[in-house]
Amino acid sequence: MKAVILSGGYGTRLMEETEARPKPMVEVGGQPILWHIMKIYAHHGINDFVIPLGYKANMIKRFFIDYYENSSDIEIDLASNTVTTLRKNSDAWKVTLVDTGLDTMTGGRLLRLEKYLSDGDFCLTYGDGVTDLDITESIRFHNSHGKIGTVTAVNPPARFGSLDIQDGKVSKFHEKPEGKGLVNGGFFVLSPKVFDYLDGDDTIFERGPLEKLSASNELMAISHPGFWYSMDTLRDKKHLDELWVTGKAPWKLWQ
Repeated sequence: MKAVILSGGYGTRLMEETEARPKPMVEVGGQPILWHIMKIYAHHGINDFVIPLGYKANMIKRFFIDYYENSSDIEIDLASNTVTTLRKNSDAWKVTLVDTGLDTMTGGRLLRLEKYLSDGDFCLTYGDGVTDLDITESIRFHNSHGKIGTVTAVNPPARFGSLDIQDGKVSKFHEKPEGKGLVNGGFFVLSPKVFDYLDGDDTIFERGPLEKLSASNELMAISHPGFWYSMDTLRDKKHLDELWVTGKAPWKLWQ
C-alpha cells in the first residue's frame, strides 16, 4: 500500500519556521516532521510514499536526493576522488515527489496524484501531525467495511485550561484538559473511488469531498484515544521537540 503525505501548503501559522522552509521540513529532534511521519508508516510496513509538493518544493526534493548519503557513514578519499559507503542507511523507502502547484488546495493536490494511486487503496495524511495510531488496524478496519473512506477521529489536546464556575466562584480548574468532541485527525485510508469526488485544483478535501462522502454513507471513522498531535504553531514544535529529546515521544514506534 502507498501513503500520501500532503506537503505543499504554506504553513502560515508557523511563519517563524516556514518563511525559510516548507512546514513538513520543520525539524523535530533534528529531523523534519515529514521524516517522523514516514517512519510511523514504515513501522507498519508501508514504505512506498507519494508526496505532493508546492511551497519550496526544491527543499523537499533536495532532502531526499541527499538522504542516502546524509544518513549513511561514508569514507571520502580526496586523493583518488572516491566515496565509499561504510554503513548503509536502512530505510527501504520509495518516494515519488510530484509538483502540484503553489496554490492548489488539498483535494486538488490529491487529484493531481490520481495516476500514481489508481492501483489500489492508499493511505493519506497531513505533513504536520504525528501519532501512535495502529495504522495496521486502521487498514484492517477499512478493508472490513468496504466504504470509500476511513478517517481517524481524535480528541485533540485543549489549548487552554478550563474552569467550572458556580455563582461566580471557580469550583474546579482543569489545566489543559482534552478537547471536547472528536475531530479529523488525518491518517485516512481511501479507495481510488475517492477521485470521483474531486473536481479540480480549488477542491478543499475537508469540505466538499468529505462532506459528500459522509452524506452518501461512504465515510467511516476509527476512533483513536491515544497520542495525536498537530504541529500548527511554534509552541507545538517546541512541545514535540521536548518530547523527543527527553525520550518521551509516543509516536516513536520504531527501533
